[in-house]
Amino acid sequence: MGFGRRIALAFRAFFALLRHGALPAEIIAAATAEQSPAADAASPAVPPAAPAERPEDGAVLMLAVLQREGRLVDFLMEDLGGYSDTQIGAAVRDVHANCRRALETALDVEPILDGAEDQAVSVPAGFDPASIKLVGRVVGTGPFTGMLRHRGWRSSRVQLPALGAPGSRQIVAPAEVEIS
Repeated sequence: MGFGRRIALAFRAFFALLRHGALPAEIIAAATAEQSPAADAASPAVPPAAPAERPEDGAVLMLAVLQREGRLVDFLMEDLGGYSDTQIGAAVRDVHANCRRALETALDVEPILDGAEDQAVSVPAGFDPASIKLVGRVVGTGPFTGMLRHRGWRSSRVQLPALGAPGSRQIVAPAEVEIS
C-alpha cells in the first residue's frame, strides 16, 4: 500500500473513531489485507508501530484546548470561597466567552431534539437510547410523548489539533516559569 493511501486511511480512521467510536469495514479490510508472497519479499522491514491512541487522549486534548483558550481548568480548580459574587461573575464572563469560542472552533455542536425546554415532544418507537434518555414513568416501547427537559447535544464535526508525543498526551497545560 502506498504512502498516500496509508495517510488517507489514517485520517479517515482517526475521524471515524472520534465521530463514531468504530472503524469502517473498508479501513479494516484495507489494513488487514494479506500481501502476496512476492510483495512480502520485496517490502522493507516494518518500522515499529507508533504508540496507540487511548480514548483518554482526546479528552485530555479537549481539556487542554479549553484551558489554553479559556483558562477553564484554572477557574475550576480555584477555591472561590474568598471571592465575592461580583468578582466570580466577572471572571465567569471571560471564561465562558473564551471557552465557548474554543468549543465552536473544535466542534460543531447541534441539539439532538429541536424545541424549547418544557415543551411537549414526541419520541418515536425505536429511538436511539444513546441519543434520547427517557425519564419518569416509562411504560411500553413507544412512541412516547413527554416534556422536553434538555435538548441534548451531538457533535457533527470534530477538529482537534494533532496529538503530541505519547509522553505529553496527559499534559493539560504546562507549568510556566519566568526566568529573570
